[in-house]
Amino acid sequence: MNQPLSKDSWQYRGLNELTPGLNYLSDGLAALVEAGYPVLAGSADLQYSNGLARFAKKYPERYTQFGISEQNMVSAAAGMATAGGMPFVATFASFLALLCCEQIRMDIAYCRLPVRLIGHHAGISLGFYGTSHHATEDLAIMRSIANLTVVAPADGPQLVAAIKASAEYPQPIYFRVGRGRDPQVYEDNVPFEFCKAIEHFSGEELTIIACGSTVHPALEAAKRLNAAGWSVGMIDMATIKPLDREAVLRAAGRSRKLMTVEEHNVLGGLGGAVAEILADEGSGVRLLRHGIKDEYSLIAPPTHLYAHYQLDANGIETVALGELQRI
Repeated sequence: MNQPLSKDSWQYRGLNELTPGLNYLSDGLAALVEAGYPVLAGSADLQYSNGLARFAKKYPERYTQFGISEQNMVSAAAGMATAGGMPFVATFASFLALLCCEQIRMDIAYCRLPVRLIGHHAGISLGFYGTSHHATEDLAIMRSIANLTVVAPADGPQLVAAIKASAEYPQPIYFRVGRGRDPQVYEDNVPFEFCKAIEHFSGEELTIIACGSTVHPALEAAKRLNAAGWSVGMIDMATIKPLDREAVLRAAGRSRKLMTVEEHNVLGGLGGAVAEILADEGSGVRLLRHGIKDEYSLIAPPTHLYAHYQLDANGIETVALGELQRI
C-alpha cells in the first residue's frame, strides 16, 4: 500500500531535497500522464533516491512499490506493457543492468516491448557504497542487447525531453542517469531526438565526444582549451545506441584527433561504440578513449573519484591537453 506522507517526515521533505535533479524524472512522467499516455511507474524500494515518490504522491494508482525485487520488477513491467501500459521502472544502474540483464534481454528486448528502464546513480556516483553499487559496465552490457535503445542524458532537462520523446518511440529504452546532483547543461524544454548528437561546437585539432555526467565537465574543459588558443570541438552523444554515425564521421573529417569521455569502463561503452564506427569506415583518425580503465573503481566520495579518474573538468582538460601536445 502507498501510504500518504506527513509534511514533517524526512521522506516528504526528501521529495525536493534528497535528489533534486531526479525530480525531473517524476515531472517528465507526469507530463506524459497529462498528455493522456498510459504511464505506469515502479521502483525497487528506491522511490526517494530516484524521485519517484513525487510521482507516487500525485498518481498513487499508477505507481507500484516492488520492494527489493528488481528482477521481478522488470518482468512485471514486461507484463504491464503487454496489457497496454507504458511502464517506467527505476533502480540503481548497477542492479538494473547487471542483476536484471536476463529479464531485460528475454522479457523486454527479445519481445520488443516498450518498457522504459531507468538506471540511476550510474557510474561511480554512489561513491562509498562501493563496487557492488558502482555501474561501470552497464553501457557495454545494455548496448549489446538487440532491440534495446540506450540513452545517457546529460542533466534533468534533457532527461525530461528524452522521456517525452519516448512517448511514441516503439523500442524499449535503457536510460542511464546520475544521482540527481549533476550540474545543469541545458535549459528547460531543450529539444531532444533519439539517435541525434548535439554538436556544441567544432574543432580542427581535437573533438571531445561525451555522454551523461561527463558532458558538463567536458564542455568546461573544451571552453578552457579554446580560450588557450587550441581548436577543440565538443559533442554530446546522448544516445549511445543507435549511435549518431554521421556526427562521428563529421568530427573525424574535420579534427585531427577524437577523444571520448565517459563515466564507465573504457571497454565497450561510448568509446567502444565510436571506435567501431571509425573501424567500419576505415577512418585513420586517432581516438583516445578516456574513462575508467579496465578495473574495479575505488571507494570514496564521488567528487574524489571524479578527480582521481580525471573525469572532472580539470582532469578532462589535462588529458585532452596531453593529447593536443602530441599533435
